[in-house]
Amino acid sequence: MQQAVPEFDFRLRPYRSLGPRGFLIVMSLIAGISFITGLLFMLKGAWPVFGFLGLDVALIWFAFRQNYRAARAEERLFIQGSDLVVSRHHANGRQQIWRFPAYWARFDLTPHHSGDNVLSVASHGNHLAIGGFLSAEERVELADELTVAIRDWRTRRPA
Repeated sequence: MQQAVPEFDFRLRPYRSLGPRGFLIVMSLIAGISFITGLLFMLKGAWPVFGFLGLDVALIWFAFRQNYRAARAEERLFIQGSDLVVSRHHANGRQQIWRFPAYWARFDLTPHHSGDNVLSVASHGNHLAIGGFLSAEERVELADELTVAIRDWRTRRPA
């Protein structure tokens, strides 16, 4: 039996500006500069510096790798049948799913005193924060888009 196609589908992913090719270029530059600097220190007799510069390159590589791993996180919001489904895929592969009655779902944007905001989906007293990795401006835009999408779904819904 084939599942029904979602009537709308929003996929939220953290933005990463440095692609694989850029990562290779940046790491090559860092490694090259560190190697030349370390070589100069080694020629001056300060050979331990060479090892520490190698360690710096390894730590930078590790930090980038962790950042790319975190980018595998994803939140997906879609309506299936009469449910608004929120599916959260964590970077470690764990998945969580929440279901809300779509007809009663609403999207609340709560301002925070720090200038940030929190976007949540709410229905029947249940709230779930979404888009935590988005910027405050992106959450405002997303709240507007989701509100319009759920309103359109309600008007197209067969009686």
